[in-house]
Amino acid sequence: MQEELSILLQAQYPLIYLMTYEEDRSERALAKLIKSGSNTRPMYTWTVTQGVVPYGQAQTSAQRSTAPPEMALQWIMGDKESGVYVLKDFHHYLTSNSASVTRLVRDAIASFKETKKTIILMSPVFEMPPELEKEVVVLDFPLPSVGELDQVLSTQIGRHRSQSLSPASREKLLKAALGLTHDEAEKVYRKAYVTAGKLTESEVEVVLTEKKQLIRRNGILEFMEPDETIDSVGGLEELKRWLTQRSNAFSVRAREYGLPQPKGMLILGVPGCGKSLIAKTTSRLWGLPLLRLDMGRVYDGSTVGRSEKNLRDALKTAESISPAILFIDEMDKAFAGGAGSADSDGGTSSRIFGSFLTWMQEKTSSVFVMATANRVERLPGEFLRKGRFDEIFFVDLPTVEERTDIFNIHLRKRRPELSRFDSDQLAKMADGFSGAEIEQALIAAMYDAFSQDREFTQLDIIAALKSTMPLSKTMTEQVTALRDWARQRARPAAASLADYIRQEW
Repeated sequence: MQEELSILLQAQYPLIYLMTYEEDRSERALAKLIKSGSNTRPMYTWTVTQGVVPYGQAQTSAQRSTAPPEMALQWIMGDKESGVYVLKDFHHYLTSNSASVTRLVRDAIASFKETKKTIILMSPVFEMPPELEKEVVVLDFPLPSVGELDQVLSTQIGRHRSQSLSPASREKLLKAALGLTHDEAEKVYRKAYVTAGKLTESEVEVVLTEKKQLIRRNGILEFMEPDETIDSVGGLEELKRWLTQRSNAFSVRAREYGLPQPKGMLILGVPGCGKSLIAKTTSRLWGLPLLRLDMGRVYDGSTVGRSEKNLRDALKTAESISPAILFIDEMDKAFAGGAGSADSDGGTSSRIFGSFLTWMQEKTSSVFVMATANRVERLPGEFLRKGRFDEIFFVDLPTVEERTDIFNIHLRKRRPELSRFDSDQLAKMADGFSGAEIEQALIAAMYDAFSQDREFTQLDIIAALKSTMPLSKTMTEQVTALRDWARQRARPAAASLADYIRQEW
């Protein structure tokens, strides 16, 4: 960003919009940039409380007269020297139906031709009247890099001479703080120290708590806190092996090795077979925050363009706290109307779909997209082409061995002693059942026994299984069509089927 800003200043661009929450850090970076090379010129800051003040100097009585925005702009136009004028929170005066302020900005732009004068509007949000949209260049001031956060961490450690950190612990604390501002990182490291009396990798959770606040303020994303591990998933060994191999994919060591960052994965399959559970447990396996993108909250018909802005804000928030996992459940429903929505919603779905595809293609941030879908025929073809996701997995109905694992997992959660249950028999009787249907049959058996004030037994579970009609039988055609599609186009999540396919090759 600083290189781009330097080029714009040298090219004598008159109006730049710098989006940032970090005024002090942004001002320091600007001042340093302006003092270097051919950009050398005075720098001024303006606020409605102080007026126009030379950067780094105290306010004088004469400068108080430039506090009104109209007076500030007139002072800038009357300044005989070149300069960079940083106007803070100026968007309030451009979007409050103040025609005189907008006109003065346009007059200032016209008067800046062939001069080294530049107005920089500094604000955390972008708001601009139509009259100035063609005149302004918008830049995002980046959040602190790992190197800058390392300096913040070193400063905090330096205050406690007895404190030391291993390289691995240091990397985890730095990775956890990515996406925070300089001040937020400083505060959260102090909080972690106060909580435990020292800074260790075990205090990563304290750092992540600060990131949860970012998500809550966003409103579109939901911060999920998985309470299950990868061992809670029955079967799907091929998929779990793939995820375990990439558990350190976002580490510095992986970059030094030359590995690219993973983009994402799409999990197709029969409803209730563990697709969403895999997404949730991956968060704990990789040690990354899990953010759920609720497409229902994205769509907002109150004003034109609001839905697109919601999506941009959500993706920007996800990038700001990366590395992270962005979870989109049932993507087939979220983007089913993306291909042709002009008649139904004025093309909003199509624009949302296009924006998301572009972001997936061009993103360089450490955001791993984990999406699930049940109805592959509803997904636009653009999602399924090679390169969009690192891998497309198909989760089929569990095999008899996997059903045995699923029964053992759910029984062990509720009764530590498994010797009175025959999981192999139950697995054979549950042919065609999904993992979710197995769990619900077990719960039904427990309710039946609870109502009779006794412990549930093997026979109760068998009775519940017999009284349940699985989805694979009620929707045979849909399940068969999905299997036929996935056989040649997706990677099987079950180890037994994956080994069989590899032998065929």
